[in-house]
Amino acid sequence: MVSWARRIADVPRSSVIVPCALVLTLTCALTACGGGDGSAGAPGLRDPYFPKMGNGGYDVSHYGLTLSYDPGGKRLRGTARITARATRSLDAFNLDLKGLDVTGVLVGGRDARWSRAGQELTVRPRTALGKGGTFRVTVRYAGTPETLTDPDGSREGWLPTARGALALGEPVGSMTWFPGNHHPSDKASYDITITVPKGLSAVSNGELRSETTAADGRRTFAWHTAEPMASYVATLAVGAYDITRGVTKSGLPVYVAVDPAQTAASAKVLARIPEIMEWETYNFGPYPFSSTGAIVERAGVADYALETQNRPVFPGAPDIETLVHELAHEWYGDSVTPASWQDMWLNEGFATYAEWLWQEDHDGDTADQIFDALYRGDYYDDVAAGRAIWDFPPAKPSGAAHISNSPVYERGAMVLHKIRRTVGDDTFYDIIQGWAATHRHGNATTADFTAYVEKKAPDKDFGGIWKDWLYGDGRPARP
Repeated sequence: MVSWARRIADVPRSSVIVPCALVLTLTCALTACGGGDGSAGAPGLRDPYFPKMGNGGYDVSHYGLTLSYDPGGKRLRGTARITARATRSLDAFNLDLKGLDVTGVLVGGRDARWSRAGQELTVRPRTALGKGGTFRVTVRYAGTPETLTDPDGSREGWLPTARGALALGEPVGSMTWFPGNHHPSDKASYDITITVPKGLSAVSNGELRSETTAADGRRTFAWHTAEPMASYVATLAVGAYDITRGVTKSGLPVYVAVDPAQTAASAKVLARIPEIMEWETYNFGPYPFSSTGAIVERAGVADYALETQNRPVFPGAPDIETLVHELAHEWYGDSVTPASWQDMWLNEGFATYAEWLWQEDHDGDTADQIFDALYRGDYYDDVAAGRAIWDFPPAKPSGAAHISNSPVYERGAMVLHKIRRTVGDDTFYDIIQGWAATHRHGNATTADFTAYVEKKAPDKDFGGIWKDWLYGDGRPARP
């Protein structure tokens, strides 16, 4: 069975010829030329695959988003209040924001100068921000949010639906609906308050703090996410959903929103969320968040499932393995988040292996059988799909467009199974549970993982696994 793979959007950037004098003027304005007390934060974090995403010079601790959406006019209006700490003295800093019209920017409650260039909103406060100091920037904006189309045809960002919209952010789409530091290495807490027309609901991450209805029938939903969250797993779904609430055996709240066209088809699988959560907690360790659930849109809105924090999004009724996969991401991807997009296998290899473990524990193929079939090339009916596993090593994707391809998923899972075969079940489960606990709510790299495995099993030799399976080109020698 193949999970829906998240595909990659590469944001196009146009080239403009600018007169030299104007270049100098802009450079001085954005880098505090002429005697400022600080310097400009970098407009990108030099991610190996998305170098323009994220921004340097500060670390966000909280996003407060106050939004309203009119599905008829497809118009979003918002105020973003961003609390951050300066990691260096700053005369200017950048926020990622694609499209939308900015109507005003405040820093520390005072009007600030700002400019736009592509996906960069550059802000220059009246006085320099001191290193280590906490500051708040408020951005007011409005407009029609963009849908970004990936090279392979899949879509992300703001996706209009029949009666509302769905916001999906992996890897760069969140900048279409709110300004921020949109790189997985900068995680923050969130408060998202959204007002929508009569008869509609708005579903986001975390817990629903309040739900109010105005005299004209417009409804306002306030969602709070206390645990750190990368912006690419932030979501907002507006529509006429069937809402169900429940709890797991351990008392964890379950909030599920389903498009009515998918309610009947989804009911049987979604009813197993409490069972899946208990199984995953047993295998992966304590659940890192304070609620769970799912959002099911009608088919065609998107062509992939996504591990949006607390409640994954599905394009139509999910099957059981896909639900297991996306909920496993709450540990591996949402709580333990990759430090860069090069480390995506730490998300997808783990979640794919969770599918294998589920099948093994529920009268399906064992992980050994799946591994061996993948290695032989007869796991899939499509011969090309079997060969694609060896296109590149999971820790070295061949480009931004490929970070969600088969080697990251299936071959990433094969790396984990090689570790399991090497250390045995007891130590293996110690490793995957300890990994989730050690980096809970943080970021990690592939190098962090390999060092962690070697520390947990110092008597074992993993050199061949790292060299041949994790970083090596082509299909390794028969295991």
